[in-house]
Amino acid sequence: MLKHRGFPGRMTGTDFQFTIRRANHKDGPTKIIRRERFKDRKALDRAADTAFMAALWASFGENVFERGNLDAGRLSWLFGREVVPAEDPFDPCSYEALLRIDLKRAQAGFPEVFVADAAPFDFDDEEDD
Repeated sequence: MLKHRGFPGRMTGTDFQFTIRRANHKDGPTKIIRRERFKDRKALDRAADTAFMAALWASFGENVFERGNLDAGRLSWLFGREVVPAEDPFDPCSYEALLRIDLKRAQAGFPEVFVADAAPFDFDDEEDD
């Protein structure tokens, strides 16, 4: 499993994790699914989505990236919209799965991340193992 060095491990002041520490050898990788984002989600949940998108954009931009140690649960909130498969066939249960940001959809869904004078997001220290 590729570890994305420098990627924030979680959102500051919350238990919303962005990365996992180690691969799940017993049951295998958690499947990435498309989770529905309803309008009545808590503000903190929406803030976590925004912070995660900001971290993805800062780390990868428009480049294709490997899932690696990115948290499947957090990816699932963006999957199928702002984050899309970059390979066909796509294996949602693989740490080696390739993804990319759909820039137009990401800009529409998270405009605050892409403005020129966007304030930096507050992340905990990066995960170091």
